[in-house]
Amino acid sequence: MIDNPREATRIDATAEDYVQRLAALDPLAATSLGLPGHEDELPDLSPRGHLARAEAAMEAVAHLTELEAADEVDVVTMAAMSERLGLDAELYMSGEVGRQLNVIHSPVQNLRDVFDLMPTDTTEHWESIGRRMTALPDALAGYQESLRAAAVDGKVAARRQIEACIAQAEELADESTSFFTTFVAGARPDGSEPSGALADLLTTGAAEARRAYGELSQMLRRELAPKAGTRDGVGRERYELWSRYFLGATVDLDETYEWGCEELARVTAEQNAVAARLYGPGTTPAEAMARLDADPARRLRGTDALQAWMQETSDRAVAELADTHFDIPEPVRRLECRIAPTQTGGIYYTGPSADFSRPGRMWWSVPPGVTEFATWRELTTVYHEGVPGHHLQIAQTAYRSDLLNTWRRLACWVSGHGEGWALYAERLMADLGYLDDPADHLGMLDGQRLRAARVVLDIGVHLGKRAPEDLGGGTWDALKAWEFLKANANMAEGFLAFELDRYLGWPAQAPSYKVGQRLWEQIRDTSAQEARARGEELDLKAFHRRALDVGSVGLDVLRSTLVRRPDAPASRR
Repeated sequence: MIDNPREATRIDATAEDYVQRLAALDPLAATSLGLPGHEDELPDLSPRGHLARAEAAMEAVAHLTELEAADEVDVVTMAAMSERLGLDAELYMSGEVGRQLNVIHSPVQNLRDVFDLMPTDTTEHWESIGRRMTALPDALAGYQESLRAAAVDGKVAARRQIEACIAQAEELADESTSFFTTFVAGARPDGSEPSGALADLLTTGAAEARRAYGELSQMLRRELAPKAGTRDGVGRERYELWSRYFLGATVDLDETYEWGCEELARVTAEQNAVAARLYGPGTTPAEAMARLDADPARRLRGTDALQAWMQETSDRAVAELADTHFDIPEPVRRLECRIAPTQTGGIYYTGPSADFSRPGRMWWSVPPGVTEFATWRELTTVYHEGVPGHHLQIAQTAYRSDLLNTWRRLACWVSGHGEGWALYAERLMADLGYLDDPADHLGMLDGQRLRAARVVLDIGVHLGKRAPEDLGGGTWDALKAWEFLKANANMAEGFLAFELDRYLGWPAQAPSYKVGQRLWEQIRDTSAQEARARGEELDLKAFHRRALDVGSVGLDVLRSTLVRRPDAPASRR
């Protein structure tokens, strides 16, 4: 029971109106947020659709300027919406939205990935899926229209990204390999095989989806690839814009590059010390990892064992952290761990629906042929994606309907805030003793080293900075980045190749993890200093509760909210 729940304000109403407008203009977002009413629709990805979404963002910001904040929650909402939606409009005006094409986060992938989030229990669910598949040709036709318009202005993705997306589209178009083929083949509405009109709809929908991706692959190959350049770096101007978008903060990129070099050296030294603890002085991290990989006690065989281990590990973390180190509401204590239907190698989290009927989920996309998994590597991953990482952060915010409007709870996501928190959570679990086994600690450091390395690599390549002398000096490029990545990541080359393509095609996103962690730690440390100035010690549990109750806002907004009034009482329960 909530005592004295906060009353909605005019600013909340503006935020709610914008969410409803966004859901109608972007049904992918509606499904991701768990908002009903657009299950069988797809967005207009033509220039007209992009303009409509930009206008909605700008109109919401303009409306906010006419209102006055009723309380501190309103102050944060106004700041966060102005920053986020203002950047949406800025990205549109700069032409960044219409040109989006990369290996991991563009309409090529997003239009397929939305089907992972759709319920599949009933005939009605599969009817929505079928209708949405039949909408794919129009959505991808609009996307092609935007890519052509951007190309007229010389805004074309690098050849590396286009070639990778051609391969992805061709796989989705091939009946023997397509996700849509296997997805429909596995349909069991209400526990039985589809028949009659539903069977026809699904067969037609899958065929239409495959055809649409086939047409996309041909357009990319024939029209876009010939216009593409080989340069991967996007330059300082574009990078600064995307850095602000992914961090919700303005940082000195040159200072951040130098800090990344220093952080990489620090994490590497810590790795060396842990490797020596495991197997004696002189043992390198690579040697220690090879010995751990060969240890049968630290391996899982098969995806069933992997899924069970993920779930058990997650459940145990929730049970032990709830009511001790964190406030975890009852609905948030449910987290589903699943093997993803795709085979890309990624591990990711999807948030709950607004009413928690769809719980938060941790997904593991296992590549073909991979049958064994090392627990020492992945324990920290479960904490990163689950609790106290993304699940605690996202699901707890979603739960706070007594405090936050729908935009604050569900629709606002800032990578530096979210991914920075997840890395912060990994380190926190080490501080709490959950990674005291040196093998598990080494696994956490392996991930932290990669995240530090990609700060250096990402800024180095995209800004054309001078490469380290051990890479031959000169200007950073993809070849130097590849050698640097192999030297600082203990991963199979197939994984690393995809990772490199991701960094080169999605500027400033990868550094937002480690830079976001840095900013989270700075905010916490500043709060601790101010508490000591008052003769107190920082209550870390209360700090985390207050910080997470703010929601996923830009890190500059988070800092001003938490540091401006460090003695403010905790939000209402």
